[in-house]
Amino acid sequence: MPIEITKTLYYYEDLDEKGKEKAREWYRTASEGDSFWSECVIEDAADMADILGIDFRTRRVKLMGGGTRMEPAIYWSGFWSQEDGACFEGMYKYAKGSTESIRKAAPKDEELHKIADRLAAVQSRYFYQLIATVKHRGRYYHEHCTEIDVDLEEGTAVYNSRNFEEACEEVRDCLRDFMRWIYKSLEKEYVWFNSDEIVAENIIDNEYTFDEEGKRDD
Repeated sequence: MPIEITKTLYYYEDLDEKGKEKAREWYRTASEGDSFWSECVIEDAADMADILGIDFRTRRVKLMGGGTRMEPAIYWSGFWSQEDGACFEGMYKYAKGSTESIRKAAPKDEELHKIADRLAAVQSRYFYQLIATVKHRGRYYHEHCTEIDVDLEEGTAVYNSRNFEEACEEVRDCLRDFMRWIYKSLEKEYVWFNSDEIVAENIIDNEYTFDEEGKRDD
């Protein structure tokens, strides 16, 4: 003979502080493998890269529904391991007006301003003909897991090989600084997404229910 059991469920707002903390812990664990929060950072990175003269290679990514989509070849892992970081694959060449454009797009981001200024300065010594190819190498995704080949546009002469190599290294440093900027942006977004306030908002918006202690009603 079936037995009817009555169970009382609670919305997040109805829990006490310990219950809310338990509910937030559940949400963070449940969403640990999700990376949708990073999409806005990747889009912003692509916009800033375009201003700087960086053209990301694109890669095909599988979707849960079985389809695919193309997205920038930005690789990253995070956030608390020594080997964590971000890198990208693509091409770089000088973008005219980049120092002014980056300040309009990100007026308070001094790190991006510095990268644009350094790239423009080194390009000016070689008639704005420096180009670079960036490829990922190795098992990790930080900025040093890349191979960056720097050269000159065809037909541009090199008069001092030592100075040229110094210029190439400056371009490499700038591109790796941009990789570090991407990683810092991802880390900042991750911390924000997992903050108590945002986690609580997501739980409330999705109308999840819990028992009195804050354990998830599966």
